[in-house]
Amino acid sequence: MIPTMLITLREGIEAALIVGIVLSYVQKIGAEDMKKPVLLGLGLGIFSSIGVAALFLLASVEFEGRTEGIFEGTTMFIAAAVLTTVIVWMAKNAKSHGQHIRESIERSVGSRESHGLLILAFVSVFREGVETVLFVGSASFSSDALATLAGAVIGLLAAALVGLLVFRYSVRLDLRSFFRVTGVILVLFAAGLVAHGIHEFEEAGITDPIVASVWNTNPIVDDHSDAGRLLTALFGYNGDPSLAEVLGYSAYWVLVTGIAYRDSMAWAARKMLSFVMPG
Repeated sequence: MIPTMLITLREGIEAALIVGIVLSYVQKIGAEDMKKPVLLGLGLGIFSSIGVAALFLLASVEFEGRTEGIFEGTTMFIAAAVLTTVIVWMAKNAKSHGQHIRESIERSVGSRESHGLLILAFVSVFREGVETVLFVGSASFSSDALATLAGAVIGLLAAALVGLLVFRYSVRLDLRSFFRVTGVILVLFAAGLVAHGIHEFEEAGITDPIVASVWNTNPIVDDHSDAGRLLTALFGYNGDPSLAEVLGYSAYWVLVTGIAYRDSMAWAARKMLSFVMPG
């Protein structure tokens, strides 16, 4: 529940902010006629996202046994790849993201191109919708379906509330801090997807586990217990992982953290050195 809530909150906030900023801007300049294409784009984006979710659900129930493992593993790898691009891009561009959105709005409104606003709203909502389907679908493979759905609904409602606050009350958010904090958590979630994808491929006989069991922490925290399922959904916890899973998880975490947060880590290292070796 918590991972899907976090994912849908993050993805939903990005889409809601764009739509909220567009609507508040056109209202501010008195271009009321430009609201209709924005709302139309919003509706088309939501409808298309629901269509993608339905197709994903239909596809997922078609597989059994080995093919089911291949489908789930492949979905997890794709979701991890998409999530990686989101994490890295947002880590590099969170500060200027809002400015880019406003520039796109000003160009469309200035030239009275209503289709530009329609496309902006549609693409923003549909992109986040497709990403959400991938992430929530992947999370549902390792958690209770009802809890996954509840988390997704709560996250989307919270995101809609944020969009409403931005539109109605022009509330300003510290997006850079929000996306940075959630980005760190999502790196661990994506690493878990990679490890779980490897596990599914091992069960399907596609990849070699190298060593079947590196350790066994199930006597302490069973991965089928409530706490274990929560850790599995959040961070890809496996009480009895293979060496391939451990290597995949570790390599992903080190690589993506290094790429996405290199500047932050370099800044922290300089601060630490200046404290240890002043002057």
